[in-house]
Amino acid sequence: MRRAAVLLSGGLDSATAAAWALAAGFEVAALSVDYGQRHRSELDAARRVATALGIADHRVVAVDLRAIGGSALTAEIAVPKDRAAIGDDVPITYVPARNTIFLAVLTGLAEVLGARDLVIGANVQDYSGYPDCRPEFLRAFARVAGLGTRAGVEGARFAVHAPLLHLSKAGIVRLGASLGVDYALTLSCYDPPAALVHCGRCDACRLRRAGFVEAGVHDPTTYASPA
Repeated sequence: MRRAAVLLSGGLDSATAAAWALAAGFEVAALSVDYGQRHRSELDAARRVATALGIADHRVVAVDLRAIGGSALTAEIAVPKDRAAIGDDVPITYVPARNTIFLAVLTGLAEVLGARDLVIGANVQDYSGYPDCRPEFLRAFARVAGLGTRAGVEGARFAVHAPLLHLSKAGIVRLGASLGVDYALTLSCYDPPAALVHCGRCDACRLRRAGFVEAGVHDPTTYASPA
């Protein structure tokens, strides 16, 4: 059985990507990153998801991105709420170079484990606003992983899988539902008012809620603000 290293944030997308990897036959090692994020309760969600999916190897690595700041998720900057348009710009919730850093750490884990497959939950609604979720970035990173590791120098080829890349949020919800993902365990909110409670007004909450509605799948999420 091939091993895969999977980024698991605890959100809807990463939970679905992890379930996809398991369904694809990979032995999964999951990695969550404690980067000083405002919504650190997502780490608890990641632990719940890993347990529910039966992922025994789940690691949490600390990388202090608050020391850099520059984002509403890592600095004292308000999280935007009730934005008229989502995806038309790079929002202030963009964390500088986050996926470059996360994938680098994931590559290190993969190399140690002998895995050559990296899995990330990036999707079309991410890369419209976040440059480090774009297909060309993910392709380029696979090349970097090959060039910058002992395994790569010795001939290993790394693959970056983004199984949700071309799916809408509704498509992701449908896929996860078909794979048995318990979305009640996940947390997508950028500014959660309490554990397992979504604010209902940030970009992540609005995309999540609309995805369930469009998919026609019951939404188990508790939102502080009604639709």
